[in-house]
Amino acid sequence: MIEQPSPAPGASSAAVRVRRLEAALRAALEPILAEHDLAMDHWRIIAVIDDEPGLGMSEIAIAAVVPAASLTRHMDRLVERGIVVRRIDPVDRRRSVLALAPHGRAYAERLRAAEREALVVLGAVDGALEDAEPR
Repeated sequence: MIEQPSPAPGASSAAVRVRRLEAALRAALEPILAEHDLAMDHWRIIAVIDDEPGLGMSEIAIAAVVPAASLTRHMDRLVERGIVVRRIDPVDRRRSVLALAPHGRAYAERLRAAEREALVVLGAVDGALEDAEPR
């Protein structure tokens, strides 16, 4: 009989497992983000826009879990770096909608590939958080 390795201390806690996952993702993504002087908040914004182009600022703030007060500053940086483009909403001309620029789509794919690789290496945090059983 092959003995299974014992889980890491704290593995029964979703909070500990989430923190370990976050640390692994940071280690994988921060070198790529540093190429454009960006942070994890920027990656979450890019990922949301990549998933659903055409959202407005308030929807992006909610989906990316970024405070609305700092989103404009983050978005300005992404626009400056040619990753995101702002457009006037054709339905409501008072509102801006956002999408990834071609460079932004390529950059998002690099980040997603690094994210997938980190999850594989990490074993998707012992089989993914949804498999966690309450004690």
